[in-house]
Amino acid sequence: MKITFLGTGTSQGIPVIGSAHEVCLSTDAKDKRLRSSLLLEWDDAIYVIDCGPDFRQQLLTAKVNRLDGILFTHYHADHTAGLDDVRPFSHRYGKVNMFMDSGVAENLKERFGYIFETENRYAGAPQVSIHLFDNQEFELSKKVIIPIEIMHGKLKIFGFRIDKMAYITDAKTVSDQEKDKLKDLDILIVNALRLETHATHFNLDEALEFIAELKPNKAYLTHISHRLGFHEKVSKELPDNVFLGYDGLVLDL
Repeated sequence: MKITFLGTGTSQGIPVIGSAHEVCLSTDAKDKRLRSSLLLEWDDAIYVIDCGPDFRQQLLTAKVNRLDGILFTHYHADHTAGLDDVRPFSHRYGKVNMFMDSGVAENLKERFGYIFETENRYAGAPQVSIHLFDNQEFELSKKVIIPIEIMHGKLKIFGFRIDKMAYITDAKTVSDQEKDKLKDLDILIVNALRLETHATHFNLDEALEFIAELKPNKAYLTHISHRLGFHEKVSKELPDNVFLGYDGLVLDL
């Protein structure tokens, strides 16, 4: 499986509009972060996890010409606002499959009502097909997808395990029962927002504690704000098996 980090930033991205913070002014390309999204490719299958406001730009950069589906972690705008950008795929190949829980479905139908209209539908609107999941395994293109229920503050959201890779973003707490699904990982991708504590996201220390508890072979940090610090500096301070993700990073599993 080929894993591409389309974006590794938090809700505002880096640089933040109008910010004079030193990280926002950095000239290092690895300090420039689009909203978090992950591209997964195996055999002939192509899927993404989340489609934020930078989705079009991310797909063009990664030269994605076909898309089999989108897995959604939750309904916040930095993970869903690029939904209309699936339009070229649906017009060429038919309905784009979208996998989500019922809360995400209700939210998207409210925010993107024109996509889900059945009468007087705009002909140019994306064509999508919703597939609901709860906290149960399902199959995609011959791979088993294991949802991981996590808490984003008080909001229940989902991460995903596929083979020996797991992707978790916007986590603040994870139950012991869900942690049991994350044993024996080769790659764990997890959020680390900043150095200071936050009400709804892991900070760096919390992410590192989570990684140390689960003991994956390697871990990569994502959903990063400018307040975590410079990529080069932070990377030097991490444990040997923990790496700071960056936009465009490609892993093979």
